[in-house]
Amino acid sequence: MAEHRSMQRAALLDAARALLSEGGTEALTFPALAERTGLARSSVYEYFRSRAAVVEELCEVDFPLWAAEVAAAMELAGTPEGRVEAYVRRQLALVGDRRHRAVVAISASELDAGAREKIRAAHGELVAMIVEALGELGHEQPRLAAMLVQGVVDAAVRRIELGAAEDPAAVTDAAVAMVLRGVHG
Repeated sequence: MAEHRSMQRAALLDAARALLSEGGTEALTFPALAERTGLARSSVYEYFRSRAAVVEELCEVDFPLWAAEVAAAMELAGTPEGRVEAYVRRQLALVGDRRHRAVVAISASELDAGAREKIRAAHGELVAMIVEALGELGHEQPRLAAMLVQGVVDAAVRRIELGAAEDPAAVTDAAVAMVLRGVHG
């Protein structure tokens, strides 16, 4: 029974990822989750009390995996500058990933305070990854610089997500150049 519930919960989360990546937060409804998973709508409520609860669990499950991919890319870099570049490039490479698309859709939605706090904490952990590298580069305020670097990444993500006229590789290269010039400036 526990294994069945775990499989159903995983199916619901996968359906939620798909809905978020296809149609944003408006698409994430309990009737849509029920339809995608073949469950009765009332059964969805047995797993999650609200849409915010689905969002919170997606953050708890997906964000650490995404952050681990960024951290792994950074570990391969041999210099502080290389770690900063890897931080930017890996996040932008993940834009097409459904987990990433779900996190972006989630962060744009209206959520309750608990869900917003979990997202803020997860983003804080991500930003913390480059504070040390920025300090090693001699930046006087590495935490502030890390927040600004993430702002550039977020803007590049939105540009790529919008399907802008630029090629995603060009957006990525521009973001990396801007960040690296900025942390050395």
